[in-house]
Parts: sequence; structure tokens; C-alpha cells
Amino acid sequence: MSHKLEVVQPKPEESHRMPYAPAVSIHGACDLMFVSGATPSPLYHDHPHIDAQHNHPCPIEDQTHLVMESLKMVLDKAGANWKDVVKITKYLTDMRDFDGLHRVLNTYFGDWRPASTTLCVNQLSSPGARIEIDLVVALPRK
Repeated sequence: MSHKLEVVQPKPEESHRMPYAPAVSIHGACDLMFVSGATPSPLYHDHPHIDAQHNHPCPIEDQTHLVMESLKMVLDKAGANWKDVVKITKYLTDMRDFDGLHRVLNTYFGDWRPASTTLCVNQLSSPGARIEIDLVVALPRK
């Protein structure tokens, strides 16, 4: 790795209380990859949308797993992993899903906490989707 990611914690003794990093700094040479938002729909689906391609399970945990697996396909293709993610933006249609979302995210990110923003939105582009996630990823220069 030609770069180093470092969590910026103004109060490290309080970090156990947060599911994300206040900031992540990148030291050294790297490239950035901006990953488009993924929903529980298949990564590749028709446009305009065909309803049959957007049958989502209801629980937020199940929808989050589908989103994360689509994002993992992108990371894998780029030669990156979850610890290369420096920023995650999560869009929820119901903020009460926040804890269920983070239970699933923790299974992917382990002890790494990228910088994070969560927004509550009225609806998403995929019918029935309750979550969408986009990423910013630090890639080592080749």
C-alpha cells in the first residue's frame, strides 16, 4: 500500500461511542474512487426500471446485505477492500433503521470506521428500496 489511512479522533477516549470516524486522513500517494449509490436492487438492472427486477426483502438488515454485496463487487474489481473506504454516505427512508443498518455494516467493516454521513430521504430510485449507500475509496496508485 502506497498510502496510509488514519482516523482523526479529537477525543480518542470517546471513540467507542461512535459507529464512524469523525474524519479520515490519507497520507501518501493514492487515487480516489467514487462509487455510485447502490440499492438492494441488482447492481445491473434495466432502465427504465422493470418492477420485476426490484423485489426487495423488507427487513433493513436483508436490504443492507444486498447493498453491501453490490458494493463489494465494485471494490473487488478495483482491487480494494472495506479498509480502503474513507467515506460512506447512507440514505435511509426511515431513520429508525439506523441501528439495524449499522449491525450489518459492522460485519463488513470490522473495526474500521470510515467517515460517515447518514441522510433520511423520502424515497429512493429503486421501488421498495429502504437504503442506498455510496462510497469514496482510497486506492493505491499502480
